[in-house]
Amino acid sequence: MSEPRPAHPRPADLPAPAADLNALDARIWPLNAARDPASGALTLGGVDARDLAGRFGTPVFVTDPADVRQRCRDYSDAFGDDANVSYAAKAFCSRAVLRWVTEEGLGVDVCSGGELEVALSAGVDPEKITLHGNNKLPDELKRAVTAGVGHIVVDSYEEIARLAFHADAAGARPNVLVRVTTGVEAHTHEFMATAHDDQKFGFSLASGAADEAVRRIISLPNLEFKGLHSHIGSQIFDTAGFEVAAHRVAELAARIHGEHGIAIEELDLGGGFGIAYTQSDDPPDVYELAKSLRAVVAAQCAAAGLDQTPRLTIEPGRGIIGPSTVTLYEVGTIKDVDGLRTYVSVDGGMSDNIRTALYDATYTCALASRRSDARPMLSRVVGRHCESGDIVIRHCYLPEDLAAGDLIAVAATGAYCWSLASNYNHLTRPGVVAVTGGDAREIVRRETLDDLLALDVG
Repeated sequence: MSEPRPAHPRPADLPAPAADLNALDARIWPLNAARDPASGALTLGGVDARDLAGRFGTPVFVTDPADVRQRCRDYSDAFGDDANVSYAAKAFCSRAVLRWVTEEGLGVDVCSGGELEVALSAGVDPEKITLHGNNKLPDELKRAVTAGVGHIVVDSYEEIARLAFHADAAGARPNVLVRVTTGVEAHTHEFMATAHDDQKFGFSLASGAADEAVRRIISLPNLEFKGLHSHIGSQIFDTAGFEVAAHRVAELAARIHGEHGIAIEELDLGGGFGIAYTQSDDPPDVYELAKSLRAVVAAQCAAAGLDQTPRLTIEPGRGIIGPSTVTLYEVGTIKDVDGLRTYVSVDGGMSDNIRTALYDATYTCALASRRSDARPMLSRVVGRHCESGDIVIRHCYLPEDLAAGDLIAVAATGAYCWSLASNYNHLTRPGVVAVTGGDAREIVRRETLDDLLALDVG
């Protein structure tokens, strides 16, 4: 029998462990995540985590379609029929997910030709698609125009000219939004209202570039100017930054009306709405968020002297797919570093979740293969890549009887994990499995070594 692992001192910025390490915070875990009463194993959509690992291997992303659909309905109901909600496909793009969100009435935002093809192949109505991107390639613009996408968000003067060329060649008149750099950047609880024109996206308000972009679009007979787009950040927990951005965009809309006699039809405030990754995160309820944003837009448009309030558009990605998905890993090496913490190595890492390395992202995890009433053990969950920065969760608590072969689950990994996945160290990318009513099916196939070798033409 092995000796008990040493107790490690808790970092000053880390909360105390939860009273019950087996409990699942409903704000963080998917709608249908639970513990099996008999075994204590984690179940997702009614499927035992051990069965999922045995059937599909690990690491594996497990997503709950019921959770995704409910979040779509919540956003639609909260913002109402007179607003437009579009799913930001960059968070996670697959044909199954795009079908789910569009079946619930949402549009789809894409930011590359690849995402556009996935949406079209999933049967998404082109009129419900919006194309983003700071450097849309000529073939991407041509494809978007000929497919008849609903909106194209322009990002540069050159792009306006390219789009007009392809529209003329196709005999089309695409709807255009102008992406505006408002000088506001918001992340989580903080925002700054100046000094953010130095970026690759959009037309600057401060320099007058946004006004000039509108002039150029209006002067071109084969482009239909529809409105303005602004995106201020990500993982935002309040609407203060949106209020400043909406104020500045509304002032531009008033200038457009004064100069051209045109009332903008649409005001797209982008996405970036935050979710809970840990117990300390406190994102707003979507209904409170909608109420606040609608009030902000109405107030700022009235303050700018606009006769009518344009249709509000939002683009949640993380808020739709993030909490719906869990990553299952198998535990390998467990290494105690005396006086510091225990390192728990898993069979994935930065190739399936690079967000911790890139953004110092935080996550919640739990023992998934069984229940444990052992004492909490201060842990760092790390991957198997040849990088010291290959960290999945920097600080967390796992039971001290954790052993090789156990499964752990990391919550809220639906957004940007698979999308940013790589083959670093020639690891294959995990599959994505949908779980519903006790059934599981693969919606994105796990890569194989044959897939990697097929690309290497020697």
